[in-house]
Amino acid sequence: MIRKMNEQDSTRVLEIYKMGIETRNATFETRVPSWADWDAGHLKHSRFVYIDNGKVIGWVALSPVSSRSAYQGVAEISIYIDTNTLGKGIGSLLIYKVITSSEEQGIWSLYSSVFPENTATIKLHEKFNFRIIGTREKIGQIDGKWRDTILLERRSSMTGL
Repeated sequence: MIRKMNEQDSTRVLEIYKMGIETRNATFETRVPSWADWDAGHLKHSRFVYIDNGKVIGWVALSPVSSRSAYQGVAEISIYIDTNTLGKGIGSLLIYKVITSSEEQGIWSLYSSVFPENTATIKLHEKFNFRIIGTREKIGQIDGKWRDTILLERRSSMTGL
């Protein structure tokens, strides 16, 4: 079941984010933020969790790419699934939900930055018409090692872009 994320989900959302951090293939972050920091960094709309047997096992949310008004319709997607439940289609359900919600909220362009080694996440995005628009070479370091990211973009079908 998918539902809107609420503050009561915060502990589990951050636990799942920590799982992603620990893979060293999901984010450059190495520490789990406070809920206040996480909350401040994400848009208030288009936040969803996937519930299985009463437990949050995945989430998706959007972050603004810029504070400039010209970019209000552009957001970056974050999607994280409990590493014990990968490969069950939960990511597809969540990404479909956030795309639909984002378009209802006037988002015309979604971006994602993914490590090239994270092929499952790249394939998930491509399944939903994200296209690779480039590679950012040695864009950041994690554990003292320079890493590339693949930049993906999806334009809303509602705008005809």
